[in-house]
Amino acid sequence: MDTTKTKIPGSRLIPVLREGICVVQMVLFKELRILLGRKYPARDPLPLAMLTGAITNELFGSLHREEKFEEFRRQNRADIEQELLSLARDLPDLAAPLTDALRIQTLCDNMEEKDNARILTQAADIGLLLPNRELPLPSTFMTMARTLGAAHQLIIAPAEIRQEDDQGLVH
Repeated sequence: MDTTKTKIPGSRLIPVLREGICVVQMVLFKELRILLGRKYPARDPLPLAMLTGAITNELFGSLHREEKFEEFRRQNRADIEQELLSLARDLPDLAAPLTDALRIQTLCDNMEEKDNARILTQAADIGLLLPNRELPLPSTFMTMARTLGAAHQLIIAPAEIRQEDDQGLVH
């Protein structure tokens, strides 16, 4: 009897896709930090960076559980929510990459049997999710992530995605 854990279809592809999601998150963080620096020039850099991180984490559903971050999130809840509501207006060029990254993240989470569909609902509620945009194939998503990362001087190691990987993730 085989006691090895059953592999999730596309599980080899998931870490590669998550790398692309991280690139989109880094671009958001970078652009949002610049934006917030302009909006709040009197704020100290550390709390501004923490606000930027809190907004990014809130959008992607990846909240820090460390007490200092949870306390910061509680104390700055209104600012976080306000900035989330203004993301689509303030950073319209990131709407398509964020839509794709959030959808791919939800798909990866689903394949790993994690329920994180609320991030899509939240993105739609704040007007950030582009509803008519099709879910990209993995190769298309990774090409977009690499292009976006290069445009923002972020480094991403190339990872080959074969055509059969596209078929294994999208049914």
